[in-house]
Amino acid sequence: MKDPDISVVICVYTEDRWEDILAAVASVRAQSLPARETLLVVDHNVTLLDRLSREYKEAAEDGSVRVLANAGPRGLSAGRNTGIAASHGEIIAFLDDDAVAERDWLKHFASGYEDPRVMAVGGRTMPVWASGRRPAWFPEEFDWVVGCTYRGLPPGRVRVRNVLGGNASFRRTAFEAAGGFATGIGRDGDKRPLGGEETELCIRLTRARPDAVLLIDDRAVIHHRVPAPREHFAYFRTRTYAEGLSKALVARSVGSGKGLESERRYTTRVLPAGVARGLRDALLARPGGAGRAGAIVAGVFSAAGGYALGSVRARRGGAVFSVVEIPDGTGEAP
Repeated sequence: MKDPDISVVICVYTEDRWEDILAAVASVRAQSLPARETLLVVDHNVTLLDRLSREYKEAAEDGSVRVLANAGPRGLSAGRNTGIAASHGEIIAFLDDDAVAERDWLKHFASGYEDPRVMAVGGRTMPVWASGRRPAWFPEEFDWVVGCTYRGLPPGRVRVRNVLGGNASFRRTAFEAAGGFATGIGRDGDKRPLGGEETELCIRLTRARPDAVLLIDDRAVIHHRVPAPREHFAYFRTRTYAEGLSKALVARSVGSGKGLESERRYTTRVLPAGVARGLRDALLARPGGAGRAGAIVAGVFSAAGGYALGSVRARRGGAVFSVVEIPDGTGEAP
């Protein structure tokens, strides 16, 4: 079977990540299964847009790397939608701007699409800690806080409710069926670290296409840099609170049944096991055991508080988001 054409979209917003951006692009260009193109979507930063355009001038001439401006409102969702609309591939993959992909990343994504029912394939994201190693207090159950695969996700190639946006791919037809990423849910640069836009999209997709299959293949690996400020408890608390706010928006869009289906299993099975493991380690005098148990409890309460406030705001109409229709693969930005 012929491998599908894959376009890779990398959304960028700040020159502070210049070296990271170059490394991300280089990792895509070194893939064992070459990408049809890499699209760098710049989020309302003219200086960065001009600098990247100069950096990839030669690559732009042969179409291997294209630099374009976010054509929608500021934020990650609109940037992704711009990349989708401007891309040409049958499959659109997304890579974070501070991550590098292993050589067979796209190869493993492509293999998932041999089944025509598969509409999305995600991968495994590994943290690269700025300090060189995981903070002793930081529970693996909360690695999603730093954009990485967390303890509790099943191993191998498995069917899931949703993929994780920084290491994911979709058929183009998925966006034709369900529309693009909802603006008003996800991240906006360095502002409050909201998320959940890929969850909302995936649930909306399976409603539009009940036969759709969504997979995670843990062989499709990327390595995601975790900067020093995100190794501190202050960021942990802020991010878990923001996740609660985000989940309230997701529930508002798709209902709390599907919107919180995976989260219920996570909070009733995965997290209690994590607390027990941390307390056991504390009793055995292993470093960080009590801290990990405490962080799990604090993370649950912080997310619950965010969800409660987000639900109130949503009911009062204080939260607004919208879903855009993606053009039919014209290769032109909207």
